[in-house]
Amino acid sequence: MAAHRDTEEFRDFVASRSAALFRTAYLLLGDYHLAQDLVQESLAKTYVAWPRLREVGNAEAYTRRVIATTAISWRRRRGFHERPSEHLPEPARDDLEATVVEHDALWAHLLALPPRQRAAIVLRYYVDLTEAQAADAMGCSVGAVKSSASTGISKLRERVGADLVLPPRDEAVAL
Repeated sequence: MAAHRDTEEFRDFVASRSAALFRTAYLLLGDYHLAQDLVQESLAKTYVAWPRLREVGNAEAYTRRVIATTAISWRRRRGFHERPSEHLPEPARDDLEATVVEHDALWAHLLALPPRQRAAIVLRYYVDLTEAQAADAMGCSVGAVKSSASTGISKLRERVGADLVLPPRDEAVAL
């Protein structure tokens, strides 16, 4: 009976939080299909660990940590950076063109950062986690998150310009 209850709780967790987990995965990887794979793999790992989780309320933090550490390890794989690219369709309205170009440029610079710096920036500024939550998700210290985020933002400012402003969370990615 407990296994059935665990399955129901996990199913409810997946139904309610998978979209947010997908956004995090997408921002970490920059590829829609890889993000889907990452979320699926992370949820499978979470399901295996589900009986060991002390509080179901911590399941999202646990899964975010699995997503972050798995994304970092995927980025270290030898053939990870070899991806076919598709052409994006033209924007429907002309007034979006400048915004799309600006976001694409920032996106390219974000993807060029090392995995830990990108993870720190995504978790802190796009997912809006505290430093402690980001450290927990990345499996490192708060100081490492601060250092990685600071270094990453400095590199982005060098490449983009000193007036770099990260887009608000709702505008960061429209999924």
